[in-house]
Amino acid sequence: MKRLIEKGLMFGNLVPVESPALVERYNRALKALTGKETKLADFHIDISGYSPEIGDEFSDHLYLNPNGCNRQFILLTTDQKNAPLLNAQFSTSRGILRRFIEENEAQLFSLTARDAVAGELENSVYEVAIPARLFDIRRITVVADTTGNHVAEAQKLTALIERFRTEEDGWWDDVLIAEMITLAQTTGDVTRNPVTLKSTAFDQGNFWTAHFGGIYVFRDVDHPAAISSGPKEKLGALPIQYVFDLGDRNQIAKFLEINDLVEPIVTARGADAAAILRQKMDFILVEAAAALGLDAGSGSRRELRGVAQKLGASLPEEFKGLAAVLRWVETGGPWPRITSGHPAYFYTLRARAHADRDLVNMLLAELAPLDVRQLFICHKELFYRSYRGWSEAKKAYVADFLEREYQLDKAGARAALFGAEPTMDDGRAPRPVNAGRKVDIIDLVGPWGAVRKERK
Repeated sequence: MKRLIEKGLMFGNLVPVESPALVERYNRALKALTGKETKLADFHIDISGYSPEIGDEFSDHLYLNPNGCNRQFILLTTDQKNAPLLNAQFSTSRGILRRFIEENEAQLFSLTARDAVAGELENSVYEVAIPARLFDIRRITVVADTTGNHVAEAQKLTALIERFRTEEDGWWDDVLIAEMITLAQTTGDVTRNPVTLKSTAFDQGNFWTAHFGGIYVFRDVDHPAAISSGPKEKLGALPIQYVFDLGDRNQIAKFLEINDLVEPIVTARGADAAAILRQKMDFILVEAAAALGLDAGSGSRRELRGVAQKLGASLPEEFKGLAAVLRWVETGGPWPRITSGHPAYFYTLRARAHADRDLVNMLLAELAPLDVRQLFICHKELFYRSYRGWSEAKKAYVADFLEREYQLDKAGARAALFGAEPTMDDGRAPRPVNAGRKVDIIDLVGPWGAVRKERK
């Protein structure tokens, strides 16, 4: 893992905490949340204030996430909004924290100038001992205040001011006036600079959780289902009609299709399908070479073509399937017949532009794990787990590739692979591009079933 850390591919964009004043503020918040304090003089924190160094110190990397259910957080600066979320137990947690910071940035900037802000992503479930408990999580409420209770004190002062203005004898109430003056010494002038935090409640509809080996929960779609990374039989009874695991490829493909969640790369608007397919094929060859102990050299495309020639008829089925798709893209040959049972099928898809695009791409990354670039971008937890088991040659190739091709332009790489960021309308998915347009039977013909092709 040292190679990934050195290249900024692991623990990248963490916020350094180096000054004694910030360490002291962090300890006050940490003491309030957990009853513990760190003895470290400097460390790094993620968007939630979790520090891997402190996790090592405590021998507890869930010290801010008891039971992996109600994530606690410590904000020292609004710059944390750009940091990653480490040890994520729910796919929605980072988005909720980032949105909370962005929508309260001015207030948080003012509050963190003098104190740490501590809080919790609170829901009505306090433990998830059985998988069925996950379905009780419907709404996440962000509860936050400074360690000096500035927000609560400001709310109290605001209520007192309202009493002072509206009560008939408010001008003569010495006790009320004295209490207002005392609170104002802590909060400042809340009439000119109100201390309030907004947008503190967020619905949790579709999400991924790391609990029970990994489960994708899709409730807010036309045809709901849960998809388990492990054997579905181990989950027990769930309050949802359809439950699949990764071995149910046909059922998952049908689920993605009938909910209009995916599109083939070759018909995706703005995608350079040939370049994307070629790179996926390179990743598959790197894995094949590593598995057979073949020398792929530096992993250049010329050297990988040599690996393909050595393998000949033994080429992986994923490679053969993508090669057939690439021939269709570049030469206009016959449609390749790739069904959902084919090992290459999920490598040919990406999520459509909708509110749960990142969640669907995360699922596709797990269904097509040899595409290490998509795995790194969309499912870092699985990437890091997989990386530990790779050969040294594959580790070096992947780390060098990601540093060279992804780190330099992350936004550009994501746009090229997955399209522009989807527009959001109160958290709902946008209308499909072709909604309301009549199509004829030719529009519905494609190598993967009902694939809509835009009219020119």
